Amino acid sequence: MTPVRLILTGGTFDKVHDTRSEGLGFPDDGHSQVPGLLQNARCHHPAVTELLQMDSLHFTDFERDLILKACLEAEETALVVTHGTGTMGHTARVLEGKIPGKTVVLTGAMRPYSLGRSDAAFNLGGAIIAAQALPEGVWGVMNGRIFPAVKLEKNVETGRFDA
Repeated sequence: MTPVRLILTGGTFDKVHDTRSEGLGFPDDGHSQVPGLLQNARCHHPAVTELLQMDSLHFTDFERDLILKACLEAEETALVVTHGTGTMGHTARVLEGKIPGKTVVLTGAMRPYSLGRSDAAFNLGGAIIAAQALPEGVWGVMNGRIFPAVKLEKNVETGRFDA
């Protein structure tokens, strides 16, 4: 089995309903929901790095550099980065070609895991498997599909990632 590291950056995946603002935000404790999701799925093998809890629409070069650094410093060669869907493709293309010898798979969710009926667990499971099976490079896994970095793009009209 190939060791896998998850690098968590927030995005819709980790958002929760904020009763004060009546909107979506991140948990008050600042921690991702992914470790609990993994526990529920009995998926105990990935190592987890909680890097950020941010909406990717607010990412700058600084946050993308943090992600790049975390990928480069990881001992594992199979990496999954949870990421907001709004700028996932942009980040994938920034990372492409900069992480030799590793397979990096970005994934996210169109609906927060905390709200139920979410695609988060499905996408994460697919990404964990893909990171162990795909060749070196940067990829995206969304909606049961694998995309090379150059073709990873959210279709805002359909609310999914299309080929």
